[in-house]
Amino acid sequence: MAFSVSLLLGGLLIFLGIGAVVIILIVLVIRALLKYIRSGSVRKEKEMITKSLGEALKENRTRCKMTQEFVAESIGVSRQAVSKWESGVSDPSTSNLLAIAKLYDISAEELLKEVQ
Repeated sequence: MAFSVSLLLGGLLIFLGIGAVVIILIVLVIRALLKYIRSGSVRKEKEMITKSLGEALKENRTRCKMTQEFVAESIGVSRQAVSKWESGVSDPSTSNLLAIAKLYDISAEELLKEVQ
């Protein structure tokens, strides 16, 4: 009888220990989920801010109602080069970036500020 009582108490302690670990894990998962849900607005804000150089170039070109062909001819590059810049395949050189900014009637600093 004494053997079975101590065995029963030992099993009960193990069961309670496992139960406590499970409860702690559940609490941690709930905390992590709440933190993730609350960070949704921060993620959306970062998503909105993040813009590639290509997107900024295209937005400014369309704002100025210019075609890729016109931009290419104006700064002395191919239309394919302008397309690659706008799609993010490659970046314009510093001199081309300065020429583009001048063509779009903005400073290079303003153009780069749009990019995060």
